[in-house]
Amino acid sequence: MTSTTVVVVTWRGAAHITACLDALAAQSRPHRTLVVDNASDDGTAALLAAHPSKPEVLRLPRNTGYAGAMAAALDKVDTPLMAWLNDDAAPAPEWLATCEDTLAKAPLAAAVSARLTLADGTVQSTGVRLTADGHGADLPESADEVFGFCGGAAVLDVEALRSVGGVPASYFCYYEDTDTAWRLRLAGWDVVGADAEVTHRHGASTLPGSVPFHLWNERNRLLTLLRCAPRAVAIRQLVKFAVLTLVLPLRRKPAAPNFRLSLRCRVLGAVAARLPRTLLERRAIGRRATLGRGAVWDAWAGL
Repeated sequence: MTSTTVVVVTWRGAAHITACLDALAAQSRPHRTLVVDNASDDGTAALLAAHPSKPEVLRLPRNTGYAGAMAAALDKVDTPLMAWLNDDAAPAPEWLATCEDTLAKAPLAAAVSARLTLADGTVQSTGVRLTADGHGADLPESADEVFGFCGGAAVLDVEALRSVGGVPASYFCYYEDTDTAWRLRLAGWDVVGADAEVTHRHGASTLPGSVPFHLWNERNRLLTLLRCAPRAVAIRQLVKFAVLTLVLPLRRKPAAPNFRLSLRCRVLGAVAARLPRTLLERRAIGRRATLGRGAVWDAWAGL
């Protein structure tokens, strides 16, 4: 029986979507493939229709980002497990089997993170760690248990995912995996790692280091802290971000986009606009939690 729906989100993925689908077609474990096309306009739709694996396609009327597309896909999933896979990722033939078997051996786990490796052989991520100031950062070393999964290639328990509120669709891109893993941990679930190999063309759909990249990252990090972190941690990091933004005009003009005054003001404006809704979401997350926010923070922050 098919246990997993592999969800591939694509946007203008004509240059790499075929390699991803070829790798999925070579998997040793049967699965359902669902491609969510974020209104691509570069010929991606034709490639999907012509691919011999005949993937199911959910074409959205506009680009909703990775988070929005995953949220839309969750409504269509009818299998016990759901895989998140970037369209610029090519999993090894045993990837899905290894992830499914790892979850089966860990009854308290709701997610398993694969090993993403760049084309030059560098390990990009085996999962996500939580830094001392609340960043979700890639973990390059193998570990049986990780704080969070990397959304580029992971397998999740669908019932557990839905029970914690699903995918934060409004994030558009970045931190949707860290936020989801954090909510799973608050609800008492574990997240594990697996030696399930995936080759990743990191940044093929987005441009790491660009202004949109930093805008989404900074905004979503603060929103995740407001939703999931202990109150004192969330307030401290938000105040720290605001104070640093205020003093930027007194410093030499920084080169990095995330230290540009205009970008940081946009981040603060976006967080302020979403604050009422975010606080309501924080309350709902707290009601579903079986572990204290402080307990999760103390167990994982800074490791």
